[in-house]
Amino acid sequence: MIKQLLQFLTRWLVNCLGLWIAGAVGVLTISGGTIYLVVSALLLALLNAVMKPILIIISLPIIAISLGFFLIIINGIVVYALDMLYSPLKVQNFWYAMLAGIVIGLVNYIVTIVYERFFDK
Repeated sequence: MIKQLLQFLTRWLVNCLGLWIAGAVGVLTISGGTIYLVVSALLLALLNAVMKPILIIISLPIIAISLGFFLIIINGIVVYALDMLYSPLKVQNFWYAMLAGIVIGLVNYIVTIVYERFFDK
């Protein structure tokens, strides 16, 4: 139970970092202060925990045919859903949501590699 909680908190912090980087690059904007960034990262972590697995299961054939590239579109759908649910976060259109999903996914990937290499032994 504690390990799952630590993993969720880690994902939450990594989502904060990914959203901050996506905002710094100019892919999305978060109006307000740091608290809005933290809340949007929490909502993104919850959407990734609930909505993303359902979308992956529904679209497994398309993911297999596209050799996994459809997962980029699924990440974009999740970020676009966050844009629709949480008004301080703004994404211009679906293409920018896909770019934000790529940025957040890359940050998650890099942090996961570092975490597994140094802390998960």
